[in-house]
Amino acid sequence: MKTEKEKMLAGEFYLAFGEELLGERLTARRLCREFNSIPEERVEERRDVLGKLLGTSDSTTYIESSFKCDYGYNIHVGANFYANFDLIILDVCKVTIGKNCMIGPRVSIYTAGHPLDADTRISGLEFGSPITIGDNVWIGGNVVINPGVNIGNNVVIASGAVVTKDVPDNVVVAGVPARVMRTL
Repeated sequence: MKTEKEKMLAGEFYLAFGEELLGERLTARRLCREFNSIPEERVEERRDVLGKLLGTSDSTTYIESSFKCDYGYNIHVGANFYANFDLIILDVCKVTIGKNCMIGPRVSIYTAGHPLDADTRISGLEFGSPITIGDNVWIGGNVVINPGVNIGNNVVIASGAVVTKDVPDNVVVAGVPARVMRTL
């Protein structure tokens, strides 16, 4: 029988408030709080905390405060990753972000989802779907990326967009829901 964590990582219905997952979320919240409290000029200290929190990062990873996530270990960022203020990543499933990506302020990346059926939702069951963001992507401020979305390489996502479907390479997307505005 699978644990709730194994179900979560597989994108199946799971219960989030068991001892294991609750403990891991509390650890991530403690590390986020620690990271957000370190002054910006103490770059190495901030990188050390990110190294403990994120699944993959390196010396070129830079995230402005405040940063919040569910678990951290499901977040994998490539080289030259930059995120502006108030990034939220709900990482119940894997979030993979390529190299040379820039994220504007107040961006939300959600792998977490809840059932549409009210009785199932009320039972406490939830699920997740992984998100992949390619290389050389620029995500504008206040963008929301929904569960299960794959974003191609060399993409620009305009401020305020809500991305609900996959985005091909080399395009600009905008709107609610986001749609291709032009090819690059």
